[in-house]
Amino acid sequence: MFYYISGKLAALEREADKGFAVIDAGGVGYKLTVSGTTYDQMPPHLSVSEAPTVKLYTYMAIREDDVELFGFATLDELSMFKLLISVSGVGPKVALSVLSLLSPEKFVFAVCANDNKTISKANGVGAKTAARIVLELKDKLMKSPIGVGGVNEIGLSTTAQNVPNGTQRNKISEAQDALTVLGYNRTQVMAVLSSIDTASLSLEDIIKVALKKLM
Repeated sequence: MFYYISGKLAALEREADKGFAVIDAGGVGYKLTVSGTTYDQMPPHLSVSEAPTVKLYTYMAIREDDVELFGFATLDELSMFKLLISVSGVGPKVALSVLSLLSPEKFVFAVCANDNKTISKANGVGAKTAARIVLELKDKLMKSPIGVGGVNEIGLSTTAQNVPNGTQRNKISEAQDALTVLGYNRTQVMAVLSSIDTASLSLEDIIKVALKKLM
């Protein structure tokens, strides 16, 4: 129904791993549930007279006894939210929890690298749910030409930095295996690899750079 809502930020609150933003658009106050990631990107709410103008892309969840409006700072995050709720057993609450833990880019990275452990750290996401998310979304994300510019087939902006594509994913997977064999924690390895510009490096160089960061 709504593609995005733009207006004055009338209120901003944080609750656990999510937040709530109220946007005054045309004299109507729209309350949107936002992820921790979007919350952290919102400008500080000062006063009514100094309220900043914000824009959130929206998704409306309609249930039998409730209607909830979700807001996202970027189309990337909205696209990941829609993908997550397409997974069997994953509802808006769990999807928002995952996106509060991981940015869209890091979420894609985790799925493509079979990093169930990182995804399972989100509130309400157990090992089985994390495994199901990877199982059902990996093929969709692996086939997407992320990193070549524009918007891919699932709607994710392909200009995102450090999101693996094709050959990159192969190098990252091999580097991850090599580093975990050396005794480094899988979560630490994934965090370090996601901070490296792997596109311009060989596998050997990726491992060298990662080792320096890990040490």
